Amino acid sequence: MTTAAIINPMSAGGRTARVWPAVERKLGIQRLEVRYTSRPEEATALTRFALKEGFDRVIAVGGDGTINEVVNGFFEHGAPVRPAASLAVLPLGTGGDFRRSLGIHGLNHAIEVLRDGRVAPLDVGQVRYRAHDGQTRTRYFANLVSFGMGGEVARRAKNALSRVSGKAAFLYATAEVFLRYRPKTVELFLDGAAQGESHTILNIAIGNGRYHGGGMHVCPKARLDDGLLEVTVIEALGMFELARDVRVLYSDNLYVHSKTKHFHARQVVAEAAAAVSIEVDGEPLGTLPVEISLLPRVLPVWLPR
Repeated sequence: MTTAAIINPMSAGGRTARVWPAVERKLGIQRLEVRYTSRPEEATALTRFALKEGFDRVIAVGGDGTINEVVNGFFEHGAPVRPAASLAVLPLGTGGDFRRSLGIHGLNHAIEVLRDGRVAPLDVGQVRYRAHDGQTRTRYFANLVSFGMGGEVARRAKNALSRVSGKAAFLYATAEVFLRYRPKTVELFLDGAAQGESHTILNIAIGNGRYHGGGMHVCPKARLDDGLLEVTVIEALGMFELARDVRVLYSDNLYVHSKTKHFHARQVVAEAAAAVSIEVDGEPLGTLPVEISLLPRVLPVWLPR
């Protein structure tokens, strides 16, 4: 098996670059080629190039943003670049929501998975959205899309603290949005329904995977290989309600909360009259409207046994 590692050296405030040599020695992969990113979205191009060169496996080394870019490199013109090639993740970045969805508990566990894990085909989401320049764009995602408060936090997560600590930057952005956020009204259309359903929201998460926001178990019933999206609507909450109930909203039992609703669908369309920010696997990409669908079992991924 030939393996390419796509590394974001600046993830986790530059820690990834510092620890990679030791991680590479621990991996002990004989036929490994390492390629570093130097700018946003370069991981997509490097992955696509590696697959066209004939690599059998690509390891995404970094956080959720790096993994998302690598996943996008597996596809071109709506189809897999190299259908038999597999994805593996080494979680060395700030965000670890996708590795949680995979059942990987940290770096050492991820290394074990690379040595003796299993490969299984997982679903991949496809989202069409309005980018910040007003153009309609398409992107793939492995884990989750959200809009509302989640989109606003993602927009602010790269701030003055990012060079010190990605986690601190994220917590600062969350607190800032928490104090200023005003609920938005969104129309949801599930599976081609002609009639939408209106929701005044704190946040809506549409998950292939289960987690976002640094461990918020926002789509607890989602499965990565069932051909379905889980849709979690958190309706508008006052500041006191949100502060009081945040523990419930971060748990795997959030559906007991009276302000949550959930649905399953194969396709989701969301529209809004006002600007509502979206994030895809933690990356702020644009605003509503969005159209989200699934490509079932198209991406072989290394999983724990």
